[in-house]
Amino acid sequence: MDGGVVTLYIAIFIVVALVFVAVLLTGKRKHHFNVEQYQTRFLEIENSLKKENTSSYITTIINGDKLLDRAMIEAGIPGKTMGDRLKRAGDKFSDINAVWRAHKLRNAIAHEADFEIGYKQASNALAIYKQALKDLGAI
Repeated sequence: MDGGVVTLYIAIFIVVALVFVAVLLTGKRKHHFNVEQYQTRFLEIENSLKKENTSSYITTIINGDKLLDRAMIEAGIPGKTMGDRLKRAGDKFSDINAVWRAHKLRNAIAHEADFEIGYKQASNALAIYKQALKDLGAI
């Protein structure tokens, strides 16, 4: 082989390698959560739900919603509010409709006077938040 052809092949190889490295470096990377921290915090929230304590139902839902929102922010999901982030994050969750239901329940608690919730609703919302955190890779 001619020296010029070899040099051309080497140059092409180097350019392809550089393009490949550039694509790898600029591609979307999955966020790495401090899973242990999220698991600990979620377990605290889960353990705070007491069937005999109706005020724990509200606290559990609000704290579960806050933890999911924090994970969404940390994952880089854009939006000014959690609702905005949920609109942009549908493909990240196995059941986005369930996540919306849990978040709407939280909003009803926060914004409606004398809103009442039962243990089963709180427990279901907590299970939804848990799955959503798993879907994001936070727990």
